[in-house]
Amino acid sequence: MNHKTVYLETMGCQMNVLDSELVLEQLRTRGYAPTGEMHEADLVLINTCSVRAHAEDKAFSRLGSLKKSIRNKPDRVVGVIGCMAERDPDGIFQKMKHVDLVCGPAELYKLPAMIEEVRQGHRHLVALTVNKSRRNSPLERSTEYDSVEAFDLSRDPGSDAGVVQSYLRVQRGCDKFCTFCVVPFTRGPERSRPPGQIVGEARMLADHGCKEITLLGQTVNSYVNQNNGRAVHFADLLARVHEVEGIERIRFVTSYPGDFTSDIFQAMRDLPKVCEYLHLPVQSGSNAVLKRMRRQYTVERFCELVAEARETVPDITLATDFIVGFCGETEQEFEESCELTRRCDFKNIFCFKYSERLETVAGKRFPDDVPIEVKRRRNNTLLKIQEEISLRNNQALAGRIVEVLVESYSKAALKAQEAEQSRGSELSWRRSDQLVGRTRGDQIVVFPGRPEDIGRLAKVRLTEATALTLQGCLARGSRQQARGKRQ
Repeated sequence: MNHKTVYLETMGCQMNVLDSELVLEQLRTRGYAPTGEMHEADLVLINTCSVRAHAEDKAFSRLGSLKKSIRNKPDRVVGVIGCMAERDPDGIFQKMKHVDLVCGPAELYKLPAMIEEVRQGHRHLVALTVNKSRRNSPLERSTEYDSVEAFDLSRDPGSDAGVVQSYLRVQRGCDKFCTFCVVPFTRGPERSRPPGQIVGEARMLADHGCKEITLLGQTVNSYVNQNNGRAVHFADLLARVHEVEGIERIRFVTSYPGDFTSDIFQAMRDLPKVCEYLHLPVQSGSNAVLKRMRRQYTVERFCELVAEARETVPDITLATDFIVGFCGETEQEFEESCELTRRCDFKNIFCFKYSERLETVAGKRFPDDVPIEVKRRRNNTLLKIQEEISLRNNQALAGRIVEVLVESYSKAALKAQEAEQSRGSELSWRRSDQLVGRTRGDQIVVFPGRPEDIGRLAKVRLTEATALTLQGCLARGSRQQARGKRQ
């Protein structure tokens, strides 16, 4: 059988990563074989992000590079999927004449049929849902959601046997409408999946060898689903997933500070499989900026959550997001973000320069008045502060033995192995056996090991540290498969 080839490139968040996995599974069943060669593929799909202009510019750059190879592949199908497809389909077709279809996140179950329509001669096909779904009747919205739910339920991890980590979607969409964010416009209303379906999917993943799952939601901690006459909240869902045999670790992203409740901290403390890691985006350390962002909490409330997290969950590590240069941000307001970073002692931060999105409230009401060079300086300043914190905290871990889920060979090891194979290099052996994994607190650890260690929980003694990475060696007697127990 001659397989058609598909190149799928994913940009943006974990939701897009999961969507891409599900799309590939659907295409495999229809005879498509994945390839890493974009210009040789019969089908090219770019799964896009619209949170920042830079992400869209990158997508247009990748699409533009395909123009050169059109003559060599006249029958190639080119599609844009994800949030950028939902946000600006007309702009995509105007700028990229060779794009055949655009498909929003909530319509991906239609993608195989759209591809076949293009092959039959139809072009510029569009499948979008979000704006319509916010206006339709409850019955129509329910029908649409059932179709989207079927997309998740079609999951078949058999083709990815041996994968030890997987994402599991528990919630779609967002109703927060922060003034800077396009997500409510590209992913639609917030809807929580039924807990039985989530637990069933977790069991299926465990049956195929998955040891760690990450529960995904735009505001995952606001999960609530009416089940048999009672509300199932996020802490309840954690307890149900915890009972799935074979799952060793449970993580979740991304949480919204305004919806965080004490029962979630208690679940993190009491459920051994739930990792001691929390990503809690604050976005700014200034109450004035948070108000302009419409974030529905204060800096004081955020600090209370941090204190409660550390009191309730021993050894918890915290990560957060910051946006610098938001509309009207003064030097004093930025300094408040710097001070919050120092105060909260985060494991790491994700820092972004504000990018205006015209369909958002901020894009319509507030001028984007912070110069780009100021945004760049503030971004670098905040990252430098966090780098010093991360380095100090990581160096303090030297000598400790930590539990690591071994994911794969490190990038350095893969390059070294490639060099050994192609040139017979004698200088690469030192790194060719280097493995990489993560602690329960989401710290990255590299250490020498063997192929059979991949996919296992191992004990690693930490020896050195940088701001981003811990280094170590396997502790004596560590080659054994742990069973979700905290050490």
